[in-house]
Amino acid sequence: MFTPSRTLVIDTATAACSVALIEDGQVVARAHEAVGRGHAERLLPMIAGLPGGGRADRILVDCGPGSFTGIRVGIAAARGLALGWGVAAAGYSATVMLAARELAERPGAPVVAAMEGGHGELFVQPFAPDLAPLAPLASLTPDAAIAVIAGRWTVGSGLASLAGLDGRAALPDAADAVLLPPHATDLPPRPIYGRAPDARPATPRAAR
Repeated sequence: MFTPSRTLVIDTATAACSVALIEDGQVVARAHEAVGRGHAERLLPMIAGLPGGGRADRILVDCGPGSFTGIRVGIAAARGLALGWGVAAAGYSATVMLAARELAERPGAPVVAAMEGGHGELFVQPFAPDLAPLAPLASLTPDAAIAVIAGRWTVGSGLASLAGLDGRAALPDAADAVLLPPHATDLPPRPIYGRAPDARPATPRAAR
């Protein structure tokens, strides 16, 4: 898990806005709200409300997939605080976080993380009982997601679009970072969007 130091965890990649302080593998403080929108307005006050203003030896941030805006808000805050405090920042995946919580509650069986995406699609990724990914992250239609899930227990906000499947609706919670193994918390703090952005650069006109 974590080394004997204090880690600030920031999670704004989905409709939830949550922060946590973790020390010696234990959550010492946390805040979690399902805000939908407005992460930028809520995040810094939530961090400031933690003991010591959230000051930590390390910062960990949810890199996505999820909301384009939410992902950017969290990563910008993590990078800014890391620079100001002179500490390291690293990232983790939202799908890994969801799977880790579910496997802690239901050990021994594979689980699929399914999150709301864009344009009616879902971000889907299956995991083995040891949290090893069984397939790369994919953005899929509900029908294609059901084929990937293949009867396995499912967790995430995408469950509402997958009628009849066994699982639990959930959003990532920063406090669940205590469940992540070290290899799941060493991503560079850069966005994992899960699909191409909606807006595309205009194609330059050919010179006449």
